[in-house]
Amino acid sequence: MNVFKLFCFPYAGGASTVFKEWRKYLDPRIELVPVEIAGRGQRIHESLYKDMAGAVEDLFLIIRNNIGNSPYALFGHSMGGKICYNLAQKISAAENMPLPQHIFFSGCGAPHIDRKDKKKFHQMNDADFIREVLSLGGTPPEFFEHPELLDLFLPVLRSDFRMIETLVVNPCVSPLNTDISVLFGREEDLTTEQKAEWKLHTLKTCREYFFDGGHFFIHQETAAIVSIINTTLAKKFTAVYHS
Repeated sequence: MNVFKLFCFPYAGGASTVFKEWRKYLDPRIELVPVEIAGRGQRIHESLYKDMAGAVEDLFLIIRNNIGNSPYALFGHSMGGKICYNLAQKISAAENMPLPQHIFFSGCGAPHIDRKDKKKFHQMNDADFIREVLSLGGTPPEFFEHPELLDLFLPVLRSDFRMIETLVVNPCVSPLNTDISVLFGREEDLTTEQKAEWKLHTLKTCREYFFDGGHFFIHQETAAIVSIINTTLAKKFTAVYHS
């Protein structure tokens, strides 16, 4: 059967298991490929990334080696969205590497806008860091209540925030030659410009979707998000395999 691969990247502290529920909603023609980031899940014994460049270099090889002859799309939430953007730029610059048919950026603002007012989580002491992370609402409190979990989880989470917060924001826009969709929670801490100016980052179409909730709407709106993915990629599937 012809398939369409969907590579998914999680938020800070997340692993590939974030997307485990998606399979029961996905169109059977879409092959879910939850990408495991170094330092967690099946890659728990691998070194954490020092910066975004290191992450992109590693994840680029995973994508390149797993595409085969299948068309593909990218999905990333929060940190995963930033990874997707930088990964797409590397793919665009690569020789003999097909572009993704579509990219879904979820829970993150347009990459050329620098928020000087954002807190630097990775610079906080442990107590403040834990409190601020819990206030975001996406991390189960039990991770911080058990020392054995904390010893494993805290370095990963800190590393992810460091990677995001030390990323140099390039104010110059290099639009991708790929259709994109952007997904937001209505109560997210993003400015109007951060949401609206994603359209500058594609030479093709940009569609916006809004969901009830804050930054981690991805957990409450799984069925609706996957429905958007199914509808979007069904059109691509028809164009690729029946053109």
